[in-house]
Amino acid sequence: MATRIRLQRHGKKGKPFFHLVAADSRAKRDGKFIEKLGTYNPTANPAVIDINFENTLKWVQNGAEMSDTARAILSYKGVLYKNHLLNGVKKGALTAEQVEERFSKWIADKESKIQNKKDGLAKNAEEEKVAKQKAEEEANAAKAAEIASKNAPIVEEVSETESEEVASEEETQEEAASEEAQASDEEASTEE
Repeated sequence: MATRIRLQRHGKKGKPFFHLVAADSRAKRDGKFIEKLGTYNPTANPAVIDINFENTLKWVQNGAEMSDTARAILSYKGVLYKNHLLNGVKKGALTAEQVEERFSKWIADKESKIQNKKDGLAKNAEEEKVAKQKAEEEANAAKAAEIASKNAPIVEEVSETESEEVASEEETQEEAASEEAQASDEEASTEE
């Protein structure tokens, strides 16, 4: 019986969720399996992968085949790297202490990369939130200005030539009024 490590699809339409399983290669995709090794949620950013590391490593060392996606997931989690290092111990190229040292260093580097990605995503989300808030404030200010201009009383704009004509008419009226005032003053002084 050929054993295969592959994914079983669960979840509803449009929201997939997968179980990583060791199954007989002749079994249906979502059918009978030998052992559940973990879960994979691709809808989260970054994707959430939770596996039983020791059991998965045991299956890989026993020669279980892997689907392409399962191989990518196991490589991402370090199962294939650990298997590679343990094969080096079997051949006498490495010692068990060197394997643990190299693997722990690899895990630390991987964790820092994942944390940097999470921090970057959080920072981008915060920047987008601030940008949206600023754009909304500008839109609200523009709407308020538009409403204020609609509600303001209509003031007729007077052109320069009309304003000059009005000013000259006012001047002539003021001159006429001052002449009348002088004439009435003269009449009042002559009557006295």
